[in-house]
Amino acid sequence: MSVIITLTNQKGGVGKTTTTATLITGLSLQEYKVLGIDLDPQGNLGFSLGLDIENTETIYDVFRGTAKIEDVIQTTEYGDIIPSNILLSGAELEFNRSGREYLLKEALQSVMDKYDYIIIDTPPALNILTVNAYVCSDHLIVPMVPEILSLLGVSQLKETTQTVKKFYNSKLNVLGLLLTKYNSRTNLANEVADLADEIAKQLNTSVFKARIRSGVAVAEAPAHGTCILLYSPRSKPTHDYIDFVEEVLIRCKAAKKKHPAK
Repeated sequence: MSVIITLTNQKGGVGKTTTTATLITGLSLQEYKVLGIDLDPQGNLGFSLGLDIENTETIYDVFRGTAKIEDVIQTTEYGDIIPSNILLSGAELEFNRSGREYLLKEALQSVMDKYDYIIIDTPPALNILTVNAYVCSDHLIVPMVPEILSLLGVSQLKETTQTVKKFYNSKLNVLGLLLTKYNSRTNLANEVADLADEIAKQLNTSVFKARIRSGVAVAEAPAHGTCILLYSPRSKPTHDYIDFVEEVLIRCKAAKKKHPAK
C-alpha cells in the first residue's frame, strides 16, 4: 500500500513544486516506485520535468471520468507522473456533486498497490483540489520561505487540516515544515526559523532539520525540464535536498511504527 504525501502551502513562491519534483526524483533514485501527481492547474510539476502537458490526457480527464488513471500516467526517468494543465482550473465549479472531496481518493484505488510512494503537488490555495489531496493523504509537507507572510499562510493551514481530520481523513498527519530559499546569514531567516518551530508545534509536528539554501541551479533546472538533483548534483541546494529526502524516509518509517494500522 502506497504512502501518500502532499506538498502544500496556500502561499505561492515557496518552492513547493521544486520540492515535489525533487522528492519524487530522490525517492526514485533510491529504487522506490514513485507516482507524482500534479493537482495545480498551472501544470508546473509536469512542465518542470520536461513533459508535454498540453497535448496529453491529465488528471482533469480522470476526474471527468473520460480517462482511466492508468492511461494518464507518464513514465519518466524521475518516476511516473500524472500531469495537469489549465483545464483543471475550473474544478471548483465543474466538480460540484456530492462527494467531490473523494475524487482523487477514488481514482487512486486501482494503483495504490503499485507504488511505494505517491507524491502530490497542490495549487497555492485551500480549494477543492487541495482538499482532495488532503483527504487521500497520509502526510503533509509544508514548504515555506523564511518570511513573515509565509508564516501567516502556514498558520492558516491548521483550521483546514483539523476540518479534514474531523470529517474526511482522521489519519492525516503533518510530517513537517521545510524551510526553503534559506540564508542563515540573515537575521530575518533565523527569526522566522524560530517562529516556524512554534507554528510547527501547533500543527503537532516539527521543522525539518534540512534547510534548502538558495542557488541559481534551483531556477535553472525546471527551465531545462529536469530535476536539480540531476541538473546540478554538486550544488548546495542539491545536498540540502538529499538530506531532506532521507529525513522524509526516516519520518515516514517512524510514523508507521507509531501508527502501524495507518
